[in-house]
Amino acid sequence: MSKRKWKILLVEDDTNLGFLLLEFLESNGFDVKLYRDGISGLNGFRASEFDFCILDVMMPLMDGFTLAEKIREQNQKIPIIFLTARSMKEDKLKGFRIGIDDYITKPFDEEELLFRIQSILKRVNPEEETQKVLYQLGKITFDAQNQVIKIDGQSKRLTSKESKILELLAKSKNNIVNRETLMKEIWGETDYFIGRSLDVFISKLRKHLKDEPKLKIETIPTVGIILSMEE
Repeated sequence: MSKRKWKILLVEDDTNLGFLLLEFLESNGFDVKLYRDGISGLNGFRASEFDFCILDVMMPLMDGFTLAEKIREQNQKIPIIFLTARSMKEDKLKGFRIGIDDYITKPFDEEELLFRIQSILKRVNPEEETQKVLYQLGKITFDAQNQVIKIDGQSKRLTSKESKILELLAKSKNNIVNRETLMKEIWGETDYFIGRSLDVFISKLRKHLKDEPKLKIETIPTVGIILSMEE
């Protein structure tokens, strides 16, 4: 599946977190440039073209609010997500007044950040959605747009929730997806009963995929779910 490689400006002064996010986002198909302070981040933004900005709020030399304002002076449409340890209502309102698209408070789950980025990109680039999204999972071809899996010439249509869950797992193939992230993305909330519903849908997906022995949906207790495939 050919797919556009989105370029992300990541500005984060925490060295460990910055490298973790850089590696995680690149492993999920993004082209990422990492900067350690607001001024170098602004210079990087001015020197190149980006599709998305992820900015820490509390940084040396120039904070995330100021950086976002300067980015907005040059580009009114580029999506911006704030990463911050601050969860005060005033800070969030200030960010949204500047024109950011989302706000995620540290510590956070990397998968949640990924899904927020993907959701924003779908919203601001609707033309990308007109392209058929196909996942090749061994002998199985998964058409996410039409909610269909095909194997050995036979087609089977999935339910909306089955298809959404499988797509989220396929996007992170061979990597664990957090249960809470799946529940929030599909149902919008998490509780015991939604967790049980998720387990039911996972069981149904296992039956749908049983004809491809190299493909397996594994539940990792207390952690999440992984769609693994033998090479």
